[in-house]
Amino acid sequence: MTRPITAGVDGSAESLAALAWAGREAVRRGLALRVVQVWRYEEHHGLDAADRDTQGGWVRDAADEAARTLAERHPGLDVTTDVLEGDPVEALTAAAEAELLVLGSRGHGPVVGFLLGSVGQQVIADSVRPVVLVRAGDDASGEAVGREIVVGQHGDPEDSAAALGFAFETAAARGATVRAVRAWTLPPVFAYSPGSLRLLDEAGGLEPYEKKGLAEALEPWRQRFPDVPVVEHVEIGSAGQVLLSVAGRAQLMVVGRRARRTAVGARIGSVAHGVLHHAECPVAVVPSPEAP
Repeated sequence: MTRPITAGVDGSAESLAALAWAGREAVRRGLALRVVQVWRYEEHHGLDAADRDTQGGWVRDAADEAARTLAERHPGLDVTTDVLEGDPVEALTAAAEAELLVLGSRGHGPVVGFLLGSVGQQVIADSVRPVVLVRAGDDASGEAVGREIVVGQHGDPEDSAAALGFAFETAAARGATVRAVRAWTLPPVFAYSPGSLRLLDEAGGLEPYEKKGLAEALEPWRQRFPDVPVVEHVEIGSAGQVLLSVAGRAQLMVVGRRARRTAVGARIGSVAHGVLHHAECPVAVVPSPEAP
């Protein structure tokens, strides 16, 4: 069964930008679009207080209006609307059973709207599908020719397979170039072993070893998407810093995540966390297959 793209809306500028992004992506991929608005009933005391049905009507009207505007912008796009009452984490995580979930986020700071503090981290950490975060003010001009799909790669080929696959699929739909970024740092002396030293010697040194690792990870995706141009980018430094250093040329940044559970809740990893906070372009967080 073909999954739709799901966009969460809450009336904010961030969520409306996310909805516009999701509409363009649905058209490119030939998918349906599902607009989801999650709300909680807020009881007020006073003569002008609205009851649950009235508040729910306001929410439904706003969601339907947003969907109508998008349908007018993209004739032929299949758009449906769902208004869900309840816990935002549970509702949005369930809504993420789609091709991808698109939400609005705030620039340079904590993710807000649906993604307020720990709620945002839980949605991203619990989703079994990619989640795309879009900032207020984002528009189609950010998808201009020449702007790349930037994706982080690390470890063995399988470690970043999900993120690379998403990046190549997106680039193929947009006619864009993939810039695959692999960052590396000098390991401490105690990390060397006879086996690792032998591998480094065979590769000709640390940087050639990292370039070989990136090339091996990209090979199956190059074969699957032969028409997608690829730039291999290997640079010394922390992964977050290297990714952000090329974010200015990106129309979309793609990072993988393997969520960790702690006593204070879900954590999505320092690289994804840093990119979400500081990248100006939309960011896709793609779960690894073994992530919950």
